[in-house]
Amino acid sequence: MSSESSALHGARAAAPVRDRTPVNGGYTFGFLGRAVAEAIGSFLLLFVGVGIAIFGSSSGGGITSPLAFGLALAGAMVAFGYISGGHFNPAITLGSAVAGRTAWKFVLPYILAQLVGAVLGVAMLWVVIAGHEQIGEQTREFLSATANGYDEHSTNLFPLASALLIEVIAGALLTAVFLGAASRRATAESRRPAAAKGAFAVGVTYAVLLTVLIPVTNGGINPARSTAVAVFSEGWALEQLWLFWVAPVLGAVIAGLIFRSVDMTIDAHRNDEAPALETDAGATGDATAADQAPAKHTPAKHTLTKPAAGAGSTAPAADEEARGFFDKPAEGTGSTGPVDGTTRPEDGTPGTRI
Repeated sequence: MSSESSALHGARAAAPVRDRTPVNGGYTFGFLGRAVAEAIGSFLLLFVGVGIAIFGSSSGGGITSPLAFGLALAGAMVAFGYISGGHFNPAITLGSAVAGRTAWKFVLPYILAQLVGAVLGVAMLWVVIAGHEQIGEQTREFLSATANGYDEHSTNLFPLASALLIEVIAGALLTAVFLGAASRRATAESRRPAAAKGAFAVGVTYAVLLTVLIPVTNGGINPARSTAVAVFSEGWALEQLWLFWVAPVLGAVIAGLIFRSVDMTIDAHRNDEAPALETDAGATGDATAADQAPAKHTPAKHTLTKPAAGAGSTAPAADEEARGFFDKPAEGTGSTGPVDGTTRPEDGTPGTRI
């Protein structure tokens, strides 16, 4: 081994291994764990949000329903987002999948779990209200007052066209904030505080959008929320439920397509710059080692093109985005294999825990 090769090898050995450990500690929770997280988060969202809408209006005090929904969403994202990504909304799940942030194989389990959790949350409220001696017989009326609707069932009699338009816009905006908060360029260390900030941003946006929507549709955006309430409401709620699936999902898909096109443009631009970076740094994935190597000039024939340990392709694995909000591996931080060299499971993180 030449002295130049030895020096470069020593520099590579001394170079710190880039952090690619997910925020969740390196575990993947599988279909069951993720589905349970989505169900519990949806339960929390509906139990708190709809509960405040019913009991808060009757008592005349406390926080408003939009704020309750926003705080519940932020809390659920912080508590369970590291497991599933913190969607709790079929529109968010579909928008994230379209954007390439969530693997398509998780879409159906997520949506089913969200519906189950949401329905259970409203069912518990039904049981609580029905047990009251004086208002128990009015349970369905109480829940119908929180259902989403248009025309004569709109809070201010807004027509179908107005309800459709505002729900599409709200779905697109909420999905855009969610995807924007899930930065692809965050490092593992920066992603930890960014997770809480992102949850706060999404929660506040959700609360503000609901404040705008309540006079028009009584607040929608979330098809799971609309479905769960409609199940326990009067018949008209189920008849008008289709709009509160079509509109938010359409808006989410639009936002997802926009983010996907932007991500593809960024990736293409980075790929165009890759040869220049390789010439300057000696290797695409070995910039750290090259920076720490001795100042001695290295001829072109000694330039390494094999990525160093802890570095590699900048393209994420196929399913690596499945929990993209909190623990998606940082772009450019390495291959899909863990630091210890063991094989990652199919979702791109070492270890398995359900």
